[in-house]
Amino acid sequence: MAEGCMMALRYGMVFFNLLFWLGGCGILGVGVWLSVTQGNFATLSSSLPSLSAANLLIAVGTIIMVIGCLGCVGAVKESRPLLLTFFILLLLIFLLEILSIMLFFIYQDEIDHYAQRDLKKGLQLFGTEGNVGLTNAWMIVQTDFRCCGVTNHTDWFEVYNATRVPDSCCLEYSDNCGLDNPGTWWTAPCYERVKDWLNENLVALWIFALCTALTQILGLVFSMTMFCQAVKVETFYA
Repeated sequence: MAEGCMMALRYGMVFFNLLFWLGGCGILGVGVWLSVTQGNFATLSSSLPSLSAANLLIAVGTIIMVIGCLGCVGAVKESRPLLLTFFILLLLIFLLEILSIMLFFIYQDEIDHYAQRDLKKGLQLFGTEGNVGLTNAWMIVQTDFRCCGVTNHTDWFEVYNATRVPDSCCLEYSDNCGLDNPGTWWTAPCYERVKDWLNENLVALWIFALCTALTQILGLVFSMTMFCQAVKVETFYA
């Protein structure tokens, strides 16, 4: 009976980590595709230029693939070192996620202030050489969210040193429409618009976070159970 339970647990662990690994492959693939086709798309930060959607997806996908591979091989071979390594890595990631969420809620105001300041600093790089990713990202954000600037459309006045905004701020897009009357521009701040969008989708975000946490907890339980069983077997035959 115990042997049958262990066999089921091992197959469950292999299946779980195979899905984990395939998910990592998918995320990595999307990241590489974004990197090749869109450059540094979604690089809005001037202080963290490497923090682009493509780079984040590549990093996350690679980490998931490595952890999934460790868990899968460890389950098939019932290798104690691999199972323990898988458990430790997954536990560290889980704890880091919890710590990040706690720090976010504790320092939410400070993070808001820093993010707005950094984004405003990034506006100065809009349209400059070597910053195509940042430029495209701002154009897409302002067009999709129907907003202009970080906290106000006047943020762009400091960039151009004139009463002017990018054409992506216009109610109806046309070449050089950013030079027209301010009444033809979006005036809503992009920072608040994005925050509102996140709040509207808060339930979906929490469901995703809970599903992720549950998956990680199952992985921790499976790996530690198999590790303990492997120790007992080795002790029994020693």
